[in-house]
Amino acid sequence: MRVILLEDVRKQGKKGDVLEVKDGYGAFLVKNKQAVVASKSGLDRLQRENDAKKAEEQKIYETALKEKEKLEKIELSFQVKTGAMDKVFGSISPKQIAEALKEKGFSIDKKQIQENGSLSSLGYHSVSIELHKKVIATIKVHLLK
Repeated sequence: MRVILLEDVRKQGKKGDVLEVKDGYGAFLVKNKQAVVASKSGLDRLQRENDAKKAEEQKIYETALKEKEKLEKIELSFQVKTGAMDKVFGSISPKQIAEALKEKGFSIDKKQIQENGSLSSLGYHSVSIELHKKVIATIKVHLLK
C-alpha cells in the first residue's frame, strides 16, 4: 500500500514522504490520521503544498537579501569603559547589538547574531548576522572609549 505521510513518523519518514508499506501498517497510519492513501488526488494535493512551500521559501529568501543590503550599510558604535592600556571592561554581547539594531528599525533576534570572537577590544569588528540559511549579512561594530 502506498501512503503519503501527514506528519513525521519515527523510523518511517518525514511529513510529505510517499512510502510503500504493508497493508496492515498502512491502515493503521490512515486510521490514526498520520497518513493518507497515495491516490491521484492525494499526490496532486501534495504537489500543490510543495509548490506553495517553495514559493514561500523563495519569498523569505528574497526578503532576506533586501534586508542584507540595508544591514551591510550600517555601522554600530558603542561607548565602552576602558582600563589601563585601553583594555575594555567586559565585552559587547549579541543582545546589545540586537537592541542597537532594533533602535535603527531592524527586527533581528540575538540568536541570529554570530559572534566572530569576543568584542572586547577597541576598534572595528565584523559581526555576522544569519538572516536566512543561505543569507548572512556582515555589519561593522566600532568600540570607542
